[in-house]
Parts: sequence; C-alpha cells; structure tokens
Amino acid sequence: MQVNDIIKVIKERQSSMSKGHRAIASYIIDHYDTAAFITASRLGETVGVSESTVVRFACALGYDGYPELQKKLQEMIRSRLTNVQRMGLGSNMSEEELVRWALRNDITSLRHIREVLDYGMMEKAADMILQADHVYILGLRSSAPLALFFWYYLNYIRSGTSLVSSSIGGDIFGQMMHAGKGDLVVAISFPRYSSRTLDGVNFAKKNGATILGITDNALSPLAGVADANLFVNSDMNLFVDSLVTPISVVNALVLLIGMRKKDGLRQNFEMLEDLWRQYDVYTGKDEI
Repeated sequence: MQVNDIIKVIKERQSSMSKGHRAIASYIIDHYDTAAFITASRLGETVGVSESTVVRFACALGYDGYPELQKKLQEMIRSRLTNVQRMGLGSNMSEEELVRWALRNDITSLRHIREVLDYGMMEKAADMILQADHVYILGLRSSAPLALFFWYYLNYIRSGTSLVSSSIGGDIFGQMMHAGKGDLVVAISFPRYSSRTLDGVNFAKKNGATILGITDNALSPLAGVADANLFVNSDMNLFVDSLVTPISVVNALVLLIGMRKKDGLRQNFEMLEDLWRQYDVYTGKDEI
C-alpha cells in the first residue's frame, strides 16, 4: 500500500468496520499526526478500545502490526511537514514516553532492515567499491555524518578514497572535478533530500563517473540518477531524521569490504598501530 493511500483506504473501509475499528479509524483520519507517534495502548485508551483491538485494526488493513502502520503514517508526515511543524508532534507524550518511543522506533527499524535488505545488492556495492579506480563519498547535511563514517573506515581498506564535503571550502564540484570514467561516486541521501547532493551526482555522472546511491527507496530523487542503488529505510523521530538503520548498513558494508581485503587490511593496521604508539594517538598505550 502506498503511503499516500493509507488515509484513503481507511476512509473507504470505515463504514464496514466494527464499532471499535470505526473509532480507531476516525481518530487516525482526524489525528494521523498524533497516531503516528503514540503507542497502541495509548491510542486504545484515547478512543476507548483495548490495545489488542488497535493491533487487530492494523492487521485488518494488511500490516503486520501497529508499529508498521505507524511507520507508514510517519513516512506520510515526513513528506508533508517542515521541521518546525514536526516539533509539535510529540507534545502529547511525556518525556519518558518520548525517549522510549524513539528507542523502540530504532529497534523496530533495525529488525525490519535485517529482513528486507537486498543482500545481493550489498555484494554488488562491495564489488563496485573495490573495483573502482577512485571512490568519492558524497553526503551532505544530515547525511554528512554517514559519509564521514564510511570514508573514515574505507580509507583504511583501500587507497584512492575521497570524502566530498561542503565543509571543505564549500565547493563540492571542485572536489569532484577529476571524477570520471572508472571512478565511483557513492552518494548518500535521505529525507529531506539535499538538492546539492543531486547536483554533485549529475555533475560527476556527466563526466563519466559511475554512481552508487545509498538512499531510502525508489522514489528518492537520487534513485533515478544512480547507476545502482542500495535501499535502506530511514525513520523520522519527530524533527530528527533517524539514521540508525543507514549507519548500521554502512557499517556492515565496511565489514564486508574489509573481509574481502583482510590480508591487506591486516598489514595496514599493523603499520598504523606502530604509528599510533609512536605518536601517542590513543591513551592507555601500556594497557592490553
């Protein structure tokens, strides 16, 4: 079911629902921005039904449970609201509820990606990264920490790896001016998508570089431009775009690449450990 169809489907089915389900449907139609962030128990209490009735309502709509329905509602909200508008969405939760909800949301996302991740695409992404002459890793705004994390570890595994950052002089085009045939740009973009990331990708592709996109789904503007895409769901924690799942997948991709190059990686780390000890890079140098 497409995100934008959720409310439409609920409205269409509402008249044939049981009394309890109709009450839930009415609440979600009128207050979907709140329903997306409160527990099934809290929703049931609000409309006068049991928590199990709320769960059965979600299942009747074709979802595995209420958390999955919530995620779809959150996706709908994310595409419609600004960060200022999002800030008010958690006003009905206590501080403890807010913290528990955010943690539960991330845990659910990690469990979900374990089941739906395209593992064949993970292997293809590793191949593309290892076979490229030079790898440019591009991620801006909220995706910048993902790009930095990826580059930091990939730089230990293979040579010819560059981080493209708006903080380096602010000119991403200058940083990718030599990207061309045989090179790979790993572009990372999640909602709200950075238009400058897309500009950089188009620039590099025009010069002959191959593009590997790491983004949330096929509707992402990056997906239509990239030569290959690794899709990873991201979530909205009110005004924060949670990147727990993307960074977990990037971490797994680093491990996959590293194990393919484990002999060379071992030599690199042995050399680095000597340098780190020599220059006191880390504390506790006399400890195990």
